[in-house]
Amino acid sequence: MRSLISGPDLGGGYLHQLSRDLEDGRATFTHHAQEGGADAGGPPRGPLDGLGFVHPPEPCMFGGPRCYHRVYELPESEAARVRAAYQRYRFVLSTLLEQQVEGVAPAASAGVHDLLRAVAEPMEQAGLGWYLAGSASAWIQGVAEPPTVLTIGGTADSGARLAELLREYLIEPWAPTEWAGRPIPAGARAFLGTPRAGIRAEWWAPPQPRPGDLGELGEYGDPVRTVVVDFEGLRVPVARLEYAWVAAVRDRREAEHRRLAERIRPETVDRELVAELARRIGWTGDRAAGLELR
Repeated sequence: MRSLISGPDLGGGYLHQLSRDLEDGRATFTHHAQEGGADAGGPPRGPLDGLGFVHPPEPCMFGGPRCYHRVYELPESEAARVRAAYQRYRFVLSTLLEQQVEGVAPAASAGVHDLLRAVAEPMEQAGLGWYLAGSASAWIQGVAEPPTVLTIGGTADSGARLAELLREYLIEPWAPTEWAGRPIPAGARAFLGTPRAGIRAEWWAPPQPRPGDLGELGEYGDPVRTVVVDFEGLRVPVARLEYAWVAAVRDRREAEHRRLAERIRPETVDRELVAELARRIGWTGDRAAGLELR
């Protein structure tokens, strides 16, 4: 049985609706978005594909064949959380599209401050580790431009607690999901900052590894190696720069590779980690030697 639990609502040039499907005691929530025309302040600034929305295989009863969907399989008891995330999503969607389509810079620094204020102390008290990864880690450590998204690493338990602590910022609830065609055991997204000046953050329970994964997000089940660095008066846990360094080599980003090689000192490099990362990208022998710092 399908029922509408919110909408029609407006946001980002789209008409939004939230529905719930109940079948055999299981609930599925669907965030619908369709171009709303002049009544929705449209046309929208861009498509929603890059945000993980997809068109349904069959015409949607609410939005027709071109309706965009994000689906969350959660118990019916989570309806209030799903609805709150849906409401924030539509409020920040215009800003997200400006960043994604028009290249408007996210408020990365403000986002990190919001993140630390919300999670640092309670995560430490609970003994739950977390850290910034990917481009966010390299930026915090001074060797990359500000990121377009804050990627947060940690265990499944850490991810669930982060979703609780960042509840007011969530745009996608903690739930099994799929991002960029990759099944995720559970993940969540938030928009830190204000609806007009913020940055998207995302985190997930570690998925199964794929070829080329370095394991910076725990895909292999082993502990991710991190450090704590100072950033604008904050103590921020981040993945070690060796992950970004080997990723730049893997992806042939020469300029970034050189910057990172200059930043990582030979006397402090984690050579054991670099050797393992080289193995994970299939580099051995002479090719692996190319990862040696001079």
